[in-house]
Amino acid sequence: MYITCLDLEGVLVPEIWIAFSEETGIPELRRTTRDEPDYDKLMKYRIGILKEHGLGLKEIQATIAKIDPMPGAKEFLDELRELSQVIILSDTFTQFAAPLMKKLGMPTIFCNSLEVAENGEITGHKMRVEKSKLTTVKALQSIGFDTIAGGDSFNDLGMITASKFGFLFRSTEQIKRDYPNIPAFEEYGELLKYLKDCLSK
Repeated sequence: MYITCLDLEGVLVPEIWIAFSEETGIPELRRTTRDEPDYDKLMKYRIGILKEHGLGLKEIQATIAKIDPMPGAKEFLDELRELSQVIILSDTFTQFAAPLMKKLGMPTIFCNSLEVAENGEITGHKMRVEKSKLTTVKALQSIGFDTIAGGDSFNDLGMITASKFGFLFRSTEQIKRDYPNIPAFEEYGELLKYLKDCLSK
């Protein structure tokens, strides 16, 4: 039996930190896991910039409220969920993800959590488990599931390569060059066709 594991940002919704960077005019916040493979290092960098500019959870959540899924993402996800169990595996945070899940029809998501002070300042982050995407895929496999996994960034490569089938979606040219054996897609229609083929095997 298959479970399909999908990344969230860059695959189903726009990158939250890029949207927030554009909203605030702070270019340093554009850095994502496409640019920095070390997620802990990336989050410490982001939290430092937020502190420097006096920004907290409330301001980020106001930006998230304006973000909609990518065109066609909900329809893609609805059709995929009719074919397969789907779990979204994301390195985002529960405090960010909730409104986006409503817009996507409330799929199951496994993500992390932020440490937030009473005044709304983000003081840290707590990862659900180490290497959360890869660890989750291996746990699913350990209880008898075959996994199909896909994403767009460095932090997705572990779960992609560990799965029976894996894919890249709207990834960077560098990652596609570095991993030429991983099928890469740009449109939901062609990705759904690929997934239907995988699920029939």
